[in-house]
Amino acid sequence: MTSHWTLGCDANDPHLLAAFWAAALGYVPEPGYEDPDGASIIDPEGKGPAIGWLRVPETKTAKNRLHIDIRVAGDEAWDMAAREELIRDKVPELVALGATVVREEHYGTVLGHVVMLDPEGNEFCVA
Repeated sequence: MTSHWTLGCDANDPHLLAAFWAAALGYVPEPGYEDPDGASIIDPEGKGPAIGWLRVPETKTAKNRLHIDIRVAGDEAWDMAAREELIRDKVPELVALGATVVREEHYGTVLGHVVMLDPEGNEFCVA
């Protein structure tokens, strides 16, 4: 039997990151979680883990040891042309939400994923 779990994260502005990641992942704010120094989002379908942020005074200083990858391809994961199109459609949406593009990673001539930063500079990939 699997366990329910939450991904816990640090942030300078937990509500900013919760809003960004909720929009990026299709999540919603966790009902009843109201804390000026914390924020939590949940999968409205109840399939994915909750993600929470707590305010910390220090800023990010090094590469993440853990990060979220957004897998936009779904069932099209191995149709590389369709997958690239889905990645290229998602990246501008995330930029509009406050993300920054770092670089594209290719597998030969095929786009594999795009490395990005969330609004507080945390790395993540769109694949």
